[in-house]
Amino acid sequence: MELITPKMPGAQPSIVRLFHWVNIISLFGTIASGLQIYNANPVFGGREGIHIPWLITLGGWLAGGRNWHFALMWIYGLNLLAYGIYIFWTKRWRDRFVNTQDLRALQASNNPKRKIYAWHRIVYTSIIPILLLAIATGLSMYQPVQFYWLSSKFGDWQTLRTIHFMTVPLVLLYTLVHSILALGIGNGKIATAFLNLRIADLQPK
Repeated sequence: MELITPKMPGAQPSIVRLFHWVNIISLFGTIASGLQIYNANPVFGGREGIHIPWLITLGGWLAGGRNWHFALMWIYGLNLLAYGIYIFWTKRWRDRFVNTQDLRALQASNNPKRKIYAWHRIVYTSIIPILLLAIATGLSMYQPVQFYWLSSKFGDWQTLRTIHFMTVPLVLLYTLVHSILALGIGNGKIATAFLNLRIADLQPK
């Protein structure tokens, strides 16, 4: 199955680039301030447990870390919500989320880029439950009384903190794999690659 070059540019729209940059900046700020909060009472090993170097933290102290974390949390969350609405409004979700064609391609396709594309959509889809878990545990710690019905689902406080903390390496791993697969599909011009492969799927076999 050959790739067909569409007669349209592959550059991402400016609004998509804006969504991504706001995501990246607020995400890393949220993580850095969260690590500052972590240092006040490490999840692993108690107060004398593993501490994070100050160079990759934000806030300077516990209250400063909390202020940054909660402020950036709203920016990150609202930006994700706006991006999600944009994806569904423009129907870009059809090119982003995994479907049965991707699963079949992993089993039968001889096109290596098509397989990378399938893996990319699997990875892209996998971030949704991870983000929902991060938001749910974060809200449970932010307002444990108001969200008691949510925080109770995670058992005790230590389990809640541990789960919230473990979403950090998962999000970072997702970011790394997402970037590598995007480059593998279309040398960074992933919009063109998505359209190429989607057109190829429609060609007679």
